[in-house]
Amino acid sequence: MPRSPDTFTQAHAILAGAQEKIDRLRNLQPYLIDLSLRENPVGARIGQTLADKLAILPRLREFGFRNILLGTLDYAMPDELEVDDDFMMYLRDHQLDMNGCFAFTDIGIAAADGTFTPSPSQRKLQAYGVPNTLHEIYLSKAGMAGQYDLATLRRSLPASIAWLNANIRGDDGGQPRILINIVDGCDAFAEDPDTACSILSLLADQAIEGISIEDDRGTYLPFQVGAFVAAARSFLPPPLKLLVHMHAGGGFENASVIEALLNGADGAWGGLPKRAAIIGHASLGELIANLVRVGNPHMQASYRLDQLLQLATRLQVLDEEEPVPDDLPILGNNAYRLPLSFFRQQAGRFMDLPPEAIGGAYRYRICPVVSDAAVIAGRLAEVTGQAAESFPEAVLNRMIRLMRRDLRAGKRIAYDEPVQLMQLFARAS
Repeated sequence: MPRSPDTFTQAHAILAGAQEKIDRLRNLQPYLIDLSLRENPVGARIGQTLADKLAILPRLREFGFRNILLGTLDYAMPDELEVDDDFMMYLRDHQLDMNGCFAFTDIGIAAADGTFTPSPSQRKLQAYGVPNTLHEIYLSKAGMAGQYDLATLRRSLPASIAWLNANIRGDDGGQPRILINIVDGCDAFAEDPDTACSILSLLADQAIEGISIEDDRGTYLPFQVGAFVAAARSFLPPPLKLLVHMHAGGGFENASVIEALLNGADGAWGGLPKRAAIIGHASLGELIANLVRVGNPHMQASYRLDQLLQLATRLQVLDEEEPVPDDLPILGNNAYRLPLSFFRQQAGRFMDLPPEAIGGAYRYRICPVVSDAAVIAGRLAEVTGQAAESFPEAVLNRMIRLMRRDLRAGKRIAYDEPVQLMQLFARAS
């Protein structure tokens, strides 16, 4: 059935809207805080020692991060020190540069008579000489339970911020950068948006760098996160910063960060690798890679992209003492092991991210149902050390035929394994 000119016009308008979003992502310079020294060990099998952290910090700076969180100043058992405490004390005692560094703190409490008591984490921030903080609050009923009520929070927030500004020496001796992190920010918006907005209105008048909103279980859909961010942005005009942190509970995390950026967020915080609390998070490694994918030139200018894949993988292996999951998108081993030539991502093709763009290289894996001659030649080259071009096409095609015949005969063979691959090659030769 013929379509009217209006239908074509509408289609072009829809596509133009998508392009406008790509252009925004391409041009933004995100405010990123790296948490590879804290976020990744939280969900790891092993974690990090002091020696590990001292080795990691210069690598993060060399990669290009200017904002780095050193750790959390534990709230529940402040007298039982952690490696994070040892790390910050070491940096202080050895007079190492902490410009651009942050630590997590929780708020102090202001009594009804106006008396303010800073939290142990605030005292530690001061004692350790860390210049900036992600200062955490809870807004949902479940989050506040057992800690403070809403009236106490309203009194305590301004007092806590004032104490930090008066007692913490910031970067290069200036004012500290204070980002109020609403740990249950998505829950708060979903549960009681009026209360969430009233607290944001209060924060808009404070001497802070901005706020951060978490989806701490990773259960909210991207369009919900986008709506929460847009609502928050309406109360927090620039230059106040608005950051997000998304956990990987439902598999939405990277889409949620993109949606947040498109709805007014300035950036995100997270570790460079995927590993985090629960089952992972929208990592900065993935975000940087996806901004490279859309052609954002600031990623190349700001970060050592040739180190991205190797550094993110190395950090996760350190925390886990086991390999990165093979099928992890972008950072996993199989992300760039081609099973079929058609899937090769190419430089210059819109939305492709060839591995070379983030410090990797293509490799090959044999999947008997789909692997073509070029993939088989590539895998043979890896196993034998010979050039892929040295393997005759006729032999490669016979290998494909033999794999199909084996499956039809009920034989299930892992041809990707070197021994099985060479036996198949011998049969075809």
